[in-house]
Amino acid sequence: MINFKNISYLKAGTARQKEAYKVLLELNLFELLKNFNPILVGTIPINIDVELSDLDIICQSENHEDIVKVVREKYGKLLGFEIKTIPSYKKLKTTIITLEYKTFPIEIFIQNKLPEEQDSYLHMLIEYQVLLKEKEVFRLKIIDLKEQGLKTEPAFSKLLNLGGNPYEELLSYGLQKGYIS
Repeated sequence: MINFKNISYLKAGTARQKEAYKVLLELNLFELLKNFNPILVGTIPINIDVELSDLDIICQSENHEDIVKVVREKYGKLLGFEIKTIPSYKKLKTTIITLEYKTFPIEIFIQNKLPEEQDSYLHMLIEYQVLLKEKEVFRLKIIDLKEQGLKTEPAFSKLLNLGGNPYEELLSYGLQKGYIS
């Protein structure tokens, strides 16, 4: 199992993962966010990214302004810099900082919840386990669905024949299969 909490696994990955690693080091982003428990999640860590896939970094902070201030001071002049707050996602305030650097759009998600307990991390762990079990053909089908415009969780939900809300159903599936606890 990959230790997704340490981005060094990207160094030995695909060309895109290596490129992501270099970008994250150049920005010194994980060092800047170290007090907020950053974890890279999404499609790039598990090799199901498409051309426009972004780098999603989840963090934890009770006071979202703490991270916003640090990130704005360091990266506020970068292309695409924007901050938006979603008042209540699952009863959790969520702040999203977006910016662009080189070939990567970057999104930093802030919630007052341990990153290891955030849905995006749990989704990634489940998706990773499914990919290990289902092998390369399944991975390529996911990428194909994503290239057709489907988001990641709906693509997995479709191929796994899950009904209902794909985000919730994927979590239920992962619990049922023992991929998460």
